[in-house]
Amino acid sequence: MLLYGYGSYGIPMNVTFNSNRLSLLERGFVYAVAHIRGGGEMGKAWHDQGKMIRKKNTFTDFIAAADYLVAQKYSSRERLVITGGSAGGLLMGAVTNMRPDLARVVVAQVPFVDVINTMLDETLPLTAGEWEEWGNPVKSKEDFLYMRSYSPYDNIGAKAYPIMLVKTSLNDSQVLYHEPAKYVARLRRMKTDKNPLLLKVNMGAGHGGASGRYDALRETAFDYAFILTQLGITK
Repeated sequence: MLLYGYGSYGIPMNVTFNSNRLSLLERGFVYAVAHIRGGGEMGKAWHDQGKMIRKKNTFTDFIAAADYLVAQKYSSRERLVITGGSAGGLLMGAVTNMRPDLARVVVAQVPFVDVINTMLDETLPLTAGEWEEWGNPVKSKEDFLYMRSYSPYDNIGAKAYPIMLVKTSLNDSQVLYHEPAKYVARLRRMKTDKNPLLLKVNMGAGHGGASGRYDALRETAFDYAFILTQLGITK
């Protein structure tokens, strides 16, 4: 199973058709989207319950969705892949710290993982606007401590982590490439397992990844090849 999540900015993750997923379905995958608080699937209140000092609801909702799917036997821990990008990459980092046993494989795309340092830096063009979503750690001690309690980079522990692929882009203006890079470096230093941990940097793309049609398809193919290989699916 591939379970996707986002859960931020009140953006709904509508269920749509994507032909790229057929290659997974033909290999026996189930594809699922977790509608978690912080998104907009259930209106403004759904967003409000997953932002600021309620942000952790986003993470616990995703964990609950994954646990439910495993309990209902749609998948198992050993066959579950979780993925998300940008704020969904923050979701991946936070969930993996909270429940490293949740899934076998994690794919985090352009992940926002250094929450504290980014939200403290008022010189970054996006930071001030982002305070409305995450809180303002510059002026609020409560916001600072709350962010500190879930920021993926700051909560990496000396424990076993799942198989992970972390992707970033050199020209990303929204999540600067050094965030995923320092996150992976700290993970490599602290984690106690021998599971693969890959950092893939696109040297010519921005936040949305490769822009050309075929280049974008190659990126998707790389992700799927990584996932399938790690699950032992070779055809």
